[in-house]
Amino acid sequence: MSQHQILSTEPKPFVKWAGGKRQLITIIDKYIPKEFGTYFEPFLGGGAVLFHLLGKNPTIKCKVSDLNSDLVLAYVTIRDKLDELIVSLENHAENYRKSLDSYYYGVRESEPKNQIDKVSRLLFLNRTCFNGLYRVNSKGKFNVPLGRYSNPNIVNEENLASVSHILQSKKIQISCRDFSAVLSDAKKGDFVYFDPPYQPVSDTANFTSYTNRDFTYEDLSKLVDISEKLADKGCKVLHSNSNSKEVRNLFSKDWQIIEVAANRAINSDSAKRTGQKELLIKNY
Repeated sequence: MSQHQILSTEPKPFVKWAGGKRQLITIIDKYIPKEFGTYFEPFLGGGAVLFHLLGKNPTIKCKVSDLNSDLVLAYVTIRDKLDELIVSLENHAENYRKSLDSYYYGVRESEPKNQIDKVSRLLFLNRTCFNGLYRVNSKGKFNVPLGRYSNPNIVNEENLASVSHILQSKKIQISCRDFSAVLSDAKKGDFVYFDPPYQPVSDTANFTSYTNRDFTYEDLSKLVDISEKLADKGCKVLHSNSNSKEVRNLFSKDWQIIEVAANRAINSDSAKRTGQKELLIKNY
């Protein structure tokens, strides 16, 4: 694939992730600061905002991270070992076509140790599982059933090549770490985007099942505290979260709270997918 072909497609998220921002990107874009130093994203997930920013300006300085080590490994592998990864994905695609059910559940049960196999397993399951939702149970086992896709794009080589190319910039650092680490790194004029697992809006909603360490109300309070300190340093800070009383009450009067319409495709009950509001909260 030539350089020109790679650059002709803007990179997009290579995994579907709970709380992914692909649907909201045009709204979020309106609230991104016009100028900033380094971009920080401590809950990287599927990376929709990162890829959107890099698509507009591939030379920005970025420090992105996530606590999910399997996900971080996927970013690093796509960046550094794309060809091997694609061979492995093609192998999955071929075997999957031969016997969907038995192959899917066989891969789901497997626990590969090698880097390429671990990442291609994650991407394969993400493309073929029900609703494309990465979710582990309390023991950390991936437990989502097979989805009913007629022809899932398991390899998706064009996008992976585009992602790999853009991540090779020397100005992008990807690490596995807790969100609080951003406080010692970010400086005046930097832009920090926080997209944590959302606080439940109702008793039935629970957005915390995609890492087996739940993101609690205490974690959110700590996150707000860190955000206040970042604001004091002169950083531009933007949050996404659910439209819940807890979230609204934790932020002081210095923050601007913006309600935006959310279109969440991951809720299995389609009636619950519409008409919800989410919050964008910023200090600039």
